[in-house]
Amino acid sequence: MPDGQFTTRRWRIVGHSVRGASHERAGTPNQDAIHWLPASSGDELPLVLALADGHGSAKSFRSETGARLAVETAAAVVRDFLKVQTESLSATKRMAEEWLPGALVRGWQEAVAAHLAAHPLSPDELDPPHASRHANATVALTDSSNSLVAYGTTLLVAAVTESFILYLQLGDGEILNVSAGGEVSKPLPEDARLFANETTSLCSPGAWRDFRVCFQVVSHAPPSLILLSTDGYPNSFLNATGFLKVGSDILAAIRAGGLDAVNENIAAWLTESTRAGSGDDATLGLICAEDAPQRDAHASHTNEDAAGQNRNGAKTGDACDEA
Repeated sequence: MPDGQFTTRRWRIVGHSVRGASHERAGTPNQDAIHWLPASSGDELPLVLALADGHGSAKSFRSETGARLAVETAAAVVRDFLKVQTESLSATKRMAEEWLPGALVRGWQEAVAAHLAAHPLSPDELDPPHASRHANATVALTDSSNSLVAYGTTLLVAAVTESFILYLQLGDGEILNVSAGGEVSKPLPEDARLFANETTSLCSPGAWRDFRVCFQVVSHAPPSLILLSTDGYPNSFLNATGFLKVGSDILAAIRAGGLDAVNENIAAWLTESTRAGSGDDATLGLICAEDAPQRDAHASHTNEDAAGQNRNGAKTGDACDEA
């Protein structure tokens, strides 16, 4: 889906993805993906935003496709799940935690299988001259049970309904909440297994067990801004604290100049970050409450602040609610 934006009754989504500086030098494609539903203005909640970061490793040589399939499938699966939830919040929360991760994995696996059926692994991808590039994966990947590795990717999802917000994450990347007062929090717990270049993945056996899930009841003070990012953006900062301040800076920039102006600058911010920092593909998606720009008409933060300059200080915490 092309980069862009849409308006719902209560929320708007904007987002962009840029190819990493190291990928530009190597001539490799952007292996991140972003997708949201509804795709056009005038639609009602629920609203779903999904990001994915294809591994891009030697074995995951179709991860660009894997990431695209992940975000498209996840947005559809979560939207359909939310539209049929008519029971109590407690029952919906339980289903989101116990059933939805498995449904996301199955949906992605089915999409990968369909892509493989239409586009079998080619001799050019599997023959011995390319075996070193694929880290001796030729034999393993010809087995359909292992061919998912070629499409390996992470996945981040946020969904907004009238009564709750749902967050799901598998692998690295970041999800931030920003309150009306500019306080930044992480709705999901950290995963200690994510370090260096190691990450959990949709292609891993039992991937559904590795999802982190948060069910956040919409109270009198819902977040004004929800931020989702693949790891190429936060990894461009000197430390985690610097990236956390992005949330409050972007909310301030929205209040100062409007969400449209922020949307126009996202791609430039990401490009600057990857060239000066991680070199990796970078993707940023924002879900903004429609009334957020009116809550502080005198905000003075600039767009340069939101791009990631001179960052320090932020609050973190577990924002999950019990239904």
